[in-house]
Amino acid sequence: MSEIMDFELSKEFLERFTVAVENQEESFIQGTLEGVNPADITELLEEFDAEESKYVLELLDPQVGARVIVELEEDIQSRFLENFSSEETAKYIDNLDSDDGVNILNILPITKREEVIAQVENEEKAGHILDLMRYADDVAGGLMGKELIKANHNWTIQRCIEEIRKQAEDVKKIYSVYVVDDNEKLLGKVSLKKIILSEDNAKIADIYDEDIVSVETYVEEEEVVQIMQKYDLEALPVVNVRGNLVGRITIDDVLDVITENAEEDIQRMSGISADVEDDDSVWIISKARLPWLVIGLVGGLLGARFISLFEADIAIVPAMAFFIPLITATGGNVGIQSSTIIVQGLANSSVFSDSIWKKLIKMIMVAAVNGVILALIVFGIVIFSTSDQAIATTVSVALFSVVLLASFMGTVTPLLLNRFGVNPAIASGPFITTANDLLGLGVYFFVAHQLYGL
Repeated sequence: MSEIMDFELSKEFLERFTVAVENQEESFIQGTLEGVNPADITELLEEFDAEESKYVLELLDPQVGARVIVELEEDIQSRFLENFSSEETAKYIDNLDSDDGVNILNILPITKREEVIAQVENEEKAGHILDLMRYADDVAGGLMGKELIKANHNWTIQRCIEEIRKQAEDVKKIYSVYVVDDNEKLLGKVSLKKIILSEDNAKIADIYDEDIVSVETYVEEEEVVQIMQKYDLEALPVVNVRGNLVGRITIDDVLDVITENAEEDIQRMSGISADVEDDDSVWIISKARLPWLVIGLVGGLLGARFISLFEADIAIVPAMAFFIPLITATGGNVGIQSSTIIVQGLANSSVFSDSIWKKLIKMIMVAAVNGVILALIVFGIVIFSTSDQAIATTVSVALFSVVLLASFMGTVTPLLLNRFGVNPAIASGPFITTANDLLGLGVYFFVAHQLYGL
C-alpha cells in the first residue's frame, strides 16, 4: 500500500494535514508529500476545496503538480483550473505530454485557451498542441501524443544514439525507435536492444523491423483499442493519409478509453441515459435516470393491463396469479444474461469470429438446457406444495418457453441494435427486462389456455 493510502485511511493525518494547509505550514506539506505518487496526491487533495488544493500544488515541483492535475476527474479539473491564471496553467502544460496538455486545454473557455497556448514557453510543444487540437477526441489523432523517438533509415548507429539522447529529453517512456525515410514516411521500428548491440558504423536500414502495426489519424478510438489489445502493444504509431509518422498512442491513453467506455456501457445497461458522476447535482442525476424509469413504468402498466385481459381466467384458476412474478423475473434474468454476453462479444469483436447463426444456435442450446433444469425444479416444487398437476405442468412448460424466448431476444436485440448503429449496451438494461416481462406474460397465459382449455 502506498504512503498516501495510509494517510487517507488515517483520520488523524487528514486532520493534521488540514491544519497544516489552514496555517500554511510549507515545510510540513512539502516534507509529507515528497516522493509521493501524483495519483495519491490527487486523492488527498479531493478532500480540500480548489483554493486550498491550489496552495498545496504551488508548493510542489511543477512536474508533480502537472501530473496531479491530469489525474483529476474532468468536472473537478474544470472547477480546479478556474482558480489558475493563464500563466499558471501554461506552466503546468509545459510539464505535460502534448496529448495531456490538449485534454486540459479542451475543458477551458476558448478565450483562456488561446491565452494559455500563447504563454507555453516550449515553442515546439505549443506547436504540437495546436496540431493535435485539430483532431476530434474520439479518433486516433485526438488520442496520440507528438512526443516520440524516430530515426532516419540512412543514419548510422552512432548518430542514432546521439539523436536519441536529444529527443529523449521530451519523451517520458521509450518503447522503441520508429524508422522513417527522408520524407518522414514510416518504414518500421527498431528496438533499443538492437541499437545497443549493433556496431557504431552500421546503418539503421540494416537492422530495423519492417513488420509494424500503425493506424491513420482518422481511425476511431474503439478500433485503436481493439488493435492494441489484439497485438498486445504498449505503443501504436499514428500516420497521416500519406503514411507520414505524426505521433504515437501509448497504453495509458488506451486504458483511459477502455475505462470511459466501460463506465458508459455500465450506465446504459443500468438504464442511465447520460454520463453522470456521483458528485453531479440531484437534477442532473435524476434527469439521466428518468427516461428508462419512465419506460419501465410504462412497461409495468402495460403488463398490468395485459394481466387484466385474463382476469376471467385467473378467477377460474386463482393459483395462476401466484406464479406471474416467477415467470417475469426469470425471463428478465435470462434476457439480461444473454444480452450481456453478446454486448461483451461486440465490444471485443469476438461475436464475429464465428458466424451469427452458430452463435445464435449455441445460445438457444444453452437456454434449452437451463430451461429444462428450471422447469423440472419448478414442477417438483409446485407438485410438492399444491399437488395440482395441471398448474405444475402449466408453469413448467411456460417457464421453459419463456427461457427460450428470453434468450433469443437477449441474443438478437443487441445484434440488431449494433447493426443499425445504436449502442447495444442499452439492450442489457430496462429495455430487455420490460420487453421480456410482456412476452413472458403472453407465453404464460397462452400455455395456460392450451393446457387448461380456458
